Amino acid sequence: MISVIAKVPVQPEKKEEALAAVKELMSHVAKEEGTLFYTLNIDRNHPDTLVFMERYKDMNALTVHGSTPHFQEFMKKAMAFGSGQPEIQVLKEVDSI
Repeated sequence: MISVIAKVPVQPEKKEEALAAVKELMSHVAKEEGTLFYTLNIDRNHPDTLVFMERYKDMNALTVHGSTPHFQEFMKKAMAFGSGQPEIQVLKEVDSI
């Protein structure tokens, strides 16, 4: 399995816009066959940073996710509310419970 942790800083005044865009994205992501886990979190120490925790069946599922029309549309919207470069870690899962 493949895990992803993505940290996306957002402009404080556009945080609600960002949250609405993520919720829309997640309604589509829920239907992706290879996406096993996809959560949105707020960093308690950095409240204007959205943290995505994701799990995919394999690297192909992650590639499919990144190429979907709904993800591409979300990325266009993110240009308007983002604040700085996102930090993305792609991990090969070793074990989980």
